[in-house]
Amino acid sequence: MNREADKHTTEIIQFDDNDCSMDLFGRHGEHLKVIESRTGLVINMRGNELHISGGETKVKLVIELLYQLYELVRRKYPLSGVDISQALGILENDPQASVSDIFQERVLLTSSKKMIAPRSANQRAYVDAIRANDMVFAIGPAGTGKTYLAMAMAVKSLLSREVRRIMLTRPAVEAGEKLGFLPGDIAEKVNPYLRPLYDALYDMVGFDKANSMIEQGVVEVAPIAFMRGRTLNDAFVILDEAQNVTPEQMKMFLTRLGFGSRAVITGDVTQIDLPEGSKSGLVQVRELLQGIEGIAFSFFTRVDVVRHPLVQKIIDAYDGAPNDRENA
Repeated sequence: MNREADKHTTEIIQFDDNDCSMDLFGRHGEHLKVIESRTGLVINMRGNELHISGGETKVKLVIELLYQLYELVRRKYPLSGVDISQALGILENDPQASVSDIFQERVLLTSSKKMIAPRSANQRAYVDAIRANDMVFAIGPAGTGKTYLAMAMAVKSLLSREVRRIMLTRPAVEAGEKLGFLPGDIAEKVNPYLRPLYDALYDMVGFDKANSMIEQGVVEVAPIAFMRGRTLNDAFVILDEAQNVTPEQMKMFLTRLGFGSRAVITGDVTQIDLPEGSKSGLVQVRELLQGIEGIAFSFFTRVDVVRHPLVQKIIDAYDGAPNDRENA
């Protein structure tokens, strides 16, 4: 350990603009409290001046963070506590990263005027990959924005008339071959499996418009079993939870892609719910399709988790806990 780098220090920094400083610090200093909680530093606010105390390495990192975020709020970026936590994670992972470049890559303005944008370097690279390729595989844990960003890119492509429709699909693993014996029509049978896709769509375009788009067939939501025999032209197709499709289903899905279409396939290979002995189609394509022009792979880690700050702590706690099955 480098003791010199970890010595205790106090640094004082000051910001010129009163309004921007208030936006940076947060109401009653709530943004600074997020930083203190995440780093263990002590930050005292005196007007536009901050006194930051703690280990020298972390103090330098937080000063860089604050200067970068200050530039963002000067450009009228609506900073939130989640942004603070995510920006800190970006710099902890890569001290040379530009938070501004990542956060200002705007994808979609929702019906509620919320801006959807990348929140990590991997998310920024993912958005760029979707723009540049006809087929993108996104692999990583839950909460990393894989499906949500794909949905935002799909809606943006539809609104800008790059595609004529959106197709959303997921496997209904638990239903298996018994789907036909469940009561109700197709929508009632598969709705629980497709609900996360509906929720994302409602969030982006609003409830009424989303339902209108679905009724008109502009947006179609269906289980992967109903993709067989179809050719999808001029469509933005998203396959979610792809770790739970078999190799045969994956091949069937990938070969549905028609002219003027693009596909995004998302999944978490650590959460496979297929029957024991069944191979995941998502695991197989990592081996088969790497290096093919027009196909890109984006990989995410827990660093990319964009949810409540407690989620990251919960993930860390579970990762550090003994495996219950091993102790049974």
